[in-house]
Amino acid sequence: MRIGYKSPAWNFVQHLLEMTIAMFVGMFVLGMPAGMLFKALDWTVLTEETVPRTLLMATYMSVGMAAWMRFRGCRWPAVVEMSLAMYVPFVIMYPFFWAGLVSDGTVMAVGHALMTPAMIVAMLFRLNEYTQGHHHHAKTMAAQPEG
Repeated sequence: MRIGYKSPAWNFVQHLLEMTIAMFVGMFVLGMPAGMLFKALDWTVLTEETVPRTLLMATYMSVGMAAWMRFRGCRWPAVVEMSLAMYVPFVIMYPFFWAGLVSDGTVMAVGHALMTPAMIVAMLFRLNEYTQGHHHHAKTMAAQPEG
């Protein structure tokens, strides 16, 4: 695989970076107002308890990333797989948390640290899509209606 601007490797990395940036945008654009709303409504369980807090954070990241992926022409199956990559790292950590083996901070830190590898794994299942430029997605969506 060539490694250079517009090579398959570059396209793969570009997709990963764009989705990561979109995750952070979603986390801040949705998460900050939602957190303020939940505190104003005194729904502190959503902002202070580990499981709801991490599930909501994964949701904010997934919404931002999904919006960007659709804007860039990715089809729904890829969007769903990538969104699952936001939740799975947290879900893997919950049994350790519930058993008292790790703290809430560890769930948060490890969950976030595992997101990028989880995204890469999801991308490897669709390597042909993620090694193509974004123009490929637009052509594919135009040629094949989603079902």
